[in-house]
Amino acid sequence: MWRRPLADLHFLPLAYSTDVSDKQALTSVKIHDIIAGRWSPRALDSEAEVSDEQLRALLEAARWAPSFGNTQPARYLVGLRGDDTYKRILDSLTESNRLWAHRAGALLLGCAVTRNEKGDVPYAEYGLGLASENLVLQAVAEGLAARQMAGFDRAAARQAFDLPDGVEPLVAIAVGVRARPEVLGEQADIERENAARMRVPLEEFALRDWGNPAF
Repeated sequence: MWRRPLADLHFLPLAYSTDVSDKQALTSVKIHDIIAGRWSPRALDSEAEVSDEQLRALLEAARWAPSFGNTQPARYLVGLRGDDTYKRILDSLTESNRLWAHRAGALLLGCAVTRNEKGDVPYAEYGLGLASENLVLQAVAEGLAARQMAGFDRAAARQAFDLPDGVEPLVAIAVGVRARPEVLGEQADIERENAARMRVPLEEFALRDWGNPAF
């Protein structure tokens, strides 16, 4: 399996407060450094900050994502640690996510505009997904880490931000600086943080027809 040497990395190195394990993707062929380096850590440094400049870069990357008919359905509520938006997003998370996400430098709530003045927006959720992947890849490029979460109370988030009809909160995203897995406390959580990343093999993923591998 291909593993890109650390010396060949061309994006900003992840900002670690201490030494942490490298979890680059093991791939069958070369892929871009930023994609190989993206994963979803929970162990974040509670004292490290995400700068306004970094956050703007993440959101600018998300803003330029493709969307069906250029409908641009993605919207983000953006909180920095210590502000009211951050607290409202944090409060909407499930208990298991709050246990680690409170260490993030920024919390975002991704919403899809599913209806506009012309009616229903086709593929709005897909558009938010494309924008969010741009966002998390830009986080890697900025030397940060980002983890997307489905574990939050949509009704609570809707009420907390007085979201209008036709705007659906779909994903929470924690952004920050990675820390040692030991900050998670529980041994099971530490082991999960250190566990190898797994994907189905390419021959099961890409097909000529169902059951017939493309490669």
